[in-house]
Amino acid sequence: MPSELRTTEHEIKIAAPAESVYRLLAHAENWPRLFPPNIYVDHVERGEREERIRVWATAGDTVKNWTSHRTLDPRALRITFRQEVSTPPVAAMGGTWQIEALDPGETLVRLGHDFRATDDERLAWLEEVVDRNSRSELDSLKALAEPGGKAAADELTCSFEDTVQIKGAAEDVYDFIWEAGLWSERLPHVVTVRLDEPAPGIQTLEMDTLSKDGSTHTTRSHRVGLPGHRIAYKQTTLPALITLHTGYWTFTPNEDGVAASSQHTFTVDTDNITKVLGADATARDAIAHVRTALSTNSMATLGIAKTYAEGLAGDGRP
Repeated sequence: MPSELRTTEHEIKIAAPAESVYRLLAHAENWPRLFPPNIYVDHVERGEREERIRVWATAGDTVKNWTSHRTLDPRALRITFRQEVSTPPVAAMGGTWQIEALDPGETLVRLGHDFRATDDERLAWLEEVVDRNSRSELDSLKALAEPGGKAAADELTCSFEDTVQIKGAAEDVYDFIWEAGLWSERLPHVVTVRLDEPAPGIQTLEMDTLSKDGSTHTTRSHRVGLPGHRIAYKQTTLPALITLHTGYWTFTPNEDGVAASSQHTFTVDTDNITKVLGADATARDAIAHVRTALSTNSMATLGIAKTYAEGLAGDGRP
């Protein structure tokens, strides 16, 4: 039976206006960039003050997902949340973000939780995860909200999208991208793949990728699959030149087949620019370098996916 109810509260002071801190928390779709544990957030329903969201995030070494109802109160600077559909060992979870203006330009943020585990044996694990993730989220919020944080991150961050039109079925293109365990056989730039799928629609993908100069680098990502529609991911093991890489593949049917797109958002690591690109390289050079590398691999993958899906369509697949 479920454990007894536990309550916790974590807080942090942030040198930023309370309203700007609230806005960062209100836009849940940006959480994968803001909070390290978050992989992907999908809006199920969205109103002016009420919304339902599906969240995928790491909990220790595992990936969990849940559906939450959120109530947003910008006047009181409060956001309350309650999980409607939880994933074991969570039996129930809810809480509040309370933002309080202190002196001008300074804010106190309190993050409260109340929760139950599915049984007493898992309660200690859940307490540890809530504590670790809460501290991580508050530290990340402070780093981004304080002066220079968001502006500096925005200057070092790039988002872009590549799209290929395919005369085939969206389901076939989706399957090609989701079946990453076969990529070392299908994609020339992928050397080796280690894939784990602990639950339907969730993957952990580690792969060694070949660069133009002949070197290889290892990346590790968590991926979320929304069949036939979207595959979202967040890298947890990154190349030396970036500190963040999130993105998604989308598959949009149209009258000519399907528009398959690869979207990337990344932030360059200024500490490694000289080591990777040389003493004369700038942040702009690093952004261009990473964008070219990511786009090259995405377009190569989409090109081979196009050949695969159009081959199936040519064989008489609907």
